[in-house]
Amino acid sequence: MKWIDDIRKSIKSLVDVICPDVCTVCGRRLVDSEEIICLECLLHMPVTGIHGGGLTRLHERVASTRYYVDRAASLMWYFRDSDYARLIHDAKYNNRPKVARYLADMMARELTTQDFFDGVDVIIPVPLHFTKMLSRGYNQAQVIAEALSAVTGIEVKNNIVCRHAHSTQTRKGIAARDANARESYALERPDELDGLHILLVDDVVTTGATLRACLDLIARNCTSTRMSFLTLAAAQLQ
Repeated sequence: MKWIDDIRKSIKSLVDVICPDVCTVCGRRLVDSEEIICLECLLHMPVTGIHGGGLTRLHERVASTRYYVDRAASLMWYFRDSDYARLIHDAKYNNRPKVARYLADMMARELTTQDFFDGVDVIIPVPLHFTKMLSRGYNQAQVIAEALSAVTGIEVKNNIVCRHAHSTQTRKGIAARDANARESYALERPDELDGLHILLVDDVVTTGATLRACLDLIARNCTSTRMSFLTLAAAQLQ
């Protein structure tokens, strides 16, 4: 009904005055056609341009003799001191899952035109331990996976579980990160994944330790399984 729509518009206008939506990157007030990030920042986003097979910088980061990665994709490069890092930080720590949802939706729509999802059977998010779930309220990788599923129609499964909360990876070297990650995850109902093309999803790939642990877990427990991965960001390593 028109009068209900008018009330909704009035309420939205009042909220916009009191608490306007601003760009997560630059802080500028968003206009009606913008969401999460302004057009100017969107145009200058440090996109990776990596979204396929072959041997890319993303493939190299998770490379192992125990498995083969079919496709790899990341939306943008992550620089810790960049204003764009706010997108990932907000999506992960500041109770703004809508940021992860928006970026994943945008990524899914673009990659659909590149045939990235063709043949993918299931999407699996990297899990969080329940203690972190309690403190954050959500798993950002799950949010990303569900946003991808909403666009592609591919089923989301949670066969990988986090057995215990591992300590922070931030200040660890590559070997320590690998050991830390390997001890954290387990695979449930591996028979469900046999013969499928699995897309593993996380928010950021840094050294690749978490993704390597999950990919290796799948490879050791499943037969004839194809594996790809997707993240919103890839850290630029020094």
